[in-house]
Order: sequence, then structure tokens, then C-alpha cells
Amino acid sequence: MACMRLGSKPEVFQRDGETWVCTTGLPSDIVVQVADMFFHLHKFPMLSRSGVLEKMIGDLSGEEGPSCKLNLNDIPGGAKSFELVAKFCYGVKIELTAFNVVALRCAAEHLQMTENHGEGNLISQTEVFLIEVFGSWKDTITALKTCEDVLLQAEELHIVSRCINSLAVKACVDPTLFSWPMSDCASQSPNTRALWNGIVVTAKPKVVEEDWWYEDVSFLNLNLYKRVIEAVEARGMNSESIAGSLMFYGERYIPGLSRHSSFCESTTRVPPGTSISVLPESEQRSLLEEIVDLLPSKKCVTSTKFLLGLLRTAMILHASPSSRENLEKRIGVQLDEAALEDLLIPNLGYSVETLYDVDCVQRILHHFMSLDHAANVSSPCIVDDAQLVGSPSLTPMTLVAKLVDGYLAEIAPDVNLKFQKFQSLASMIPDYARQLDDGIYRAIDIYLKSHPWLTDSEREQLCRLMNCQKLSLEACTHAAQNERLPLRVVVQVLFFEQLRLRTSIAGWFFVSDNLENTQASHGTLGLRNTDPSGEVDCALGSREVSSIGMDDMKLRVQELEKECLSMRQEIEMLGKPKSTWNSLIRKLWFRGKHQPTNAKEPPLTMQPESPKDNSRLSFDSQSSKNENDPTGLWGPKCSDSPKG
Repeated sequence: MACMRLGSKPEVFQRDGETWVCTTGLPSDIVVQVADMFFHLHKFPMLSRSGVLEKMIGDLSGEEGPSCKLNLNDIPGGAKSFELVAKFCYGVKIELTAFNVVALRCAAEHLQMTENHGEGNLISQTEVFLIEVFGSWKDTITALKTCEDVLLQAEELHIVSRCINSLAVKACVDPTLFSWPMSDCASQSPNTRALWNGIVVTAKPKVVEEDWWYEDVSFLNLNLYKRVIEAVEARGMNSESIAGSLMFYGERYIPGLSRHSSFCESTTRVPPGTSISVLPESEQRSLLEEIVDLLPSKKCVTSTKFLLGLLRTAMILHASPSSRENLEKRIGVQLDEAALEDLLIPNLGYSVETLYDVDCVQRILHHFMSLDHAANVSSPCIVDDAQLVGSPSLTPMTLVAKLVDGYLAEIAPDVNLKFQKFQSLASMIPDYARQLDDGIYRAIDIYLKSHPWLTDSEREQLCRLMNCQKLSLEACTHAAQNERLPLRVVVQVLFFEQLRLRTSIAGWFFVSDNLENTQASHGTLGLRNTDPSGEVDCALGSREVSSIGMDDMKLRVQELEKECLSMRQEIEMLGKPKSTWNSLIRKLWFRGKHQPTNAKEPPLTMQPESPKDNSRLSFDSQSSKNENDPTGLWGPKCSDSPKG
């Protein structure tokens, strides 16, 4: 830290309680009171350096002895600053540092300690030292922080603005070019050698990260910190660095921004011995609103997790509606980067109906869909079904579709969740956005399980949200045995699954037929190119096996055609009682399950990649059954209560 020494005389002041006495041998002829402190001094050393004291002492020239009293309660810096001023007037040794130079400069200005009252007076001395302070990042931070105690006088003397400009210049300079902060540590080249304990070592250059200035400016109060951010932004600092500093500052002073860590854990970068008190809720609310206004408007420079944390905390602190609306729009712009656990915002409204704030998520999704629709309108294009999945422009929509399906599955067990609200949120995702409808099927099944009082009409409306043709094999297997689904949906699932099986078998048969024709057309050439080592016999044997397999496949296709014809006839019997349909479904399912096949394939199981991945389904034929799910294939994998 920079330091400047003034004066040469030894200490001549002694403190006794709340009294400072000058021990020069001469009796004091003036008493200066500053707050609760009394300074017994002499007139001449004081009036020779200060215009204000000269005038005040002149007005009291008729008084003598202890009765000559001056009151300086309004001096900037209080008794500590006046103590240094008195020592300077007596020529006693003092040290100027970044901790006291601002208050001393303001006190000197207040007492009019100019060059007219002596060469090298206190104003000029403090100004020279301030220039030295501005050359160091650490000293400038310290000086700016001390401006909080004498803010009005420091503003008038432009000390605050000079500190902020100095910090902005250093923060915007590339640290790899000039090794900022230069005055805090001497830059070393890779070839510099340092001696320690007699051993020669090669000193390595210190790598400076882009966030090196976040922690230092976070110790400033909100007013000064805001001005620093505006200054670095005006000097062209990138939006990523500004957003990073704001996130660091917010997480330090607003404990609610971190859901999984306590306030102490969120401030692990605070130096040892430094304590930060938790702000009152009113100050946290003001700080949050200021951070929302200062955040860069550029997309994706602020993490979606932090924005959702701000929104959740804004609801807890009852921030202004404009701040919450601003956050919802920002989140909607980059909703595809959100995580499901961060989207589960507790409902803290005045009329708490549901556990989670579904209306807030619906508004965020509406902002996302509006932007996506505007983007499609501005650049219209014709895309066929084969290109939907692979189109890069549809990737954000696909991610949002998985996110919404997972969110629906989390809120579905809430018995207070209205049918219209669940349906409206699920219907906002277009059909083309879902590559598979397993996620929406899982959410619908959980909702049906938790709301058994739904009418048949409402059940059918929910099931229209999913496309039975886009269900995976595991989902179809579960849906075929799901008694909670409407009967018409189960029939559709069975029909499309049989149709899919027939199409795949027919395609395989077409490929096999072409392969046989190719082998037949090149059979003679194959026999000519073989040697007597047995390759001809192998080729003949493989063709015989292939012909046998094709014969079995032809029989299988004929059986499937008969089954499809039978299914069409049975579908026409929709007017029969429900008991007849239940027996029909069991019959169709039993028949499809026990069809003879040539290749035995193990049952497929699909497990989630990670416990937090709610976008994929979990089907397990070995899971235990419960009273609500007699099949035992679906219920155990769906939580009956929302995750908190």
C-alpha cells in the first residue's frame, strides 16, 4: 500500500480520556471541540495553516485562556481527521495512506488549508498523494470505499468520480497485456530466478483471470458499485464480464439466490477476517431490483439458472411487478437452457392453490413461443416431416418440449392442479417439437392417477395431447395394459403398434428378397471364384437358411394380414358394453404378445441417464405392482408427490 510521510517533529500530543493535550511546555490558549473530543492547542500554529481557523480565532481575539473555545463538529472525518490536521499544523510526523487521505483531503478543504497559508499546505500534499493512490488498483478501491463516510464532500471535490474512472480504466484493460494490477505485484518474466533457502527456482508468471476484479468491487455499497458498473460499460467492457460481476455481487448480498448452498457458502471468496452482515429484506429487495435493471440485455450472457434464482427470490421478497416481468421475459428468451429443478418455483401468491407457480411458467413459455413464432414468420421456409428432427433451428424448441414434459410430470401429482391449467400448459407445445411422446404420456398418466375423479370426456381430451404413433415400444407396452386410459386410446395404441410391426417386417422382407435376387444373379460368378476348400458349400448353406427364413416370414405376413382384418371387424363393435371391450383388449394383447417369432429378443428396458433427467421415461417390466397400477410397469417409476 502506498504511504506518504509528512512532518519531522516527534509526537507532542497525549490523550487523556476524551482530551488531547499538547505537551510543548507552553499552556494552551485555545480549545477545539470535535464531537466528544477536546483538543487543547495553541492559536498560532493553527491559524497559520487554516483560513477558517484564522477567521474563527480572530473573532475570539478578545477572549483569553480556556474560555477561548471553537466548535468544529461539522469537519469531515470527525475527531480522527482533525487529530491529523492538528499534528500537521504542529509539524509532527504523520503518514498519509489510502485509508485516511480522502477524509484528510476533505477536512483540509473544509478548513481552507491552501497555499495562501503556507507553502506545501495540506491540500496540495493530499492531492499529490491521491495521484499516487490512483495508480494502484487496491489503493483506489480502498480510497473509494472510504468515500462512503464523507460522500458529500468527496463528490464536491470529484474524488469519487476520479476513483471510479481509475478503476474503470484498469478493469477494461486486458490483464494479459499489462499485468494489472501492476502496482500490487511486480510482473515477473518466465526467466526470472528467485532464491529461497539457497535453492534457485524459476518464477512462473501469474495467470490473471477475467474475473479478477469481481471480488474487489463487491465490497462497495450499492450506489458506488452501480456507478463502477456503468463506467466500465461506458468504456466498452463485454457484456459477459458485466453480467459475471453482477451475479457475483448479487450472490454475496442476497442469500436467497443460492438454493442449494447457504449464505456462508456463497461468499467463500471473502478474505479471512472479513464479515458481511445479512441485509434487511427491504435493502435486499432494492438491491435485487437494481441488479435486474443493470443486467445486460444481450441473450445468454446471464445464466438462466441465475435468472430463475432472481425470479424465485423476487417473489419471496415481493419485488416490483416490473422487475418480475422483466425477469420472465429474459428467461423466456433462453428457456431452452433452463434446468427442470430451477423451473420448480414455489407458489407464493396471495391465493395459493397449487404447490408450484404454474402461471409464472406458463407466462415464461408464452414469451418463448412468441419469439419462436416471430423468428419463423421473419424467415419462413418449407420443411417436410423427414427434416423436422434434424433441423438445427428446431433444437431449442425440442429442448423446451422435453423441459415442459418433465415439468408437467412434476406438477401432475398435485391434486389442486386444475384440469384446464394442465391442459393449457401442455397444449402450448406443438406436435412437431416432440420427437417421441413418451414424456407427455408419462405426465398424462401421472395426472390421471392423481385425479381419478376426471370424467371420460376430460380423459379423452388429455389423451389428445399425445400422438399414439410417436410412442416408443416401452410406452406402447405400458399403454396397452393401462386401465386409466380411455378404451379408444388403448385400441389406437394396439392398432398403430400392429401396423408398425407389419411395416417393419414388410420392409425387412423387401430387403431380403432383393438380396436373394442379387445372390441368384451372381451365383455362377460366385461358384467360379471359389476354391475346393468348402466355400461353395457355405454359400449354398447360407442361401438355404435364407430361403427357409423367408418362407416363415411369408407365413407371418399372411397371419398379420388376417389379424388386421379381424381388428377392423372388432373395431366396428364400439357400441358394445365396456366389459366386452375389456375382454377384447385382453384378447388382442394376449394374441400380440404370444405371436411366434424366429428370433428371440430380450425385453427392452429404458432407464434415465441420470436421476435429474426427467425428460426420459423409465419402463421396467420387473418393477413391483401396487394397488393403483396392477400392471406394475408404470406406477413405481412415477412419483406420487411433487419434488420439493
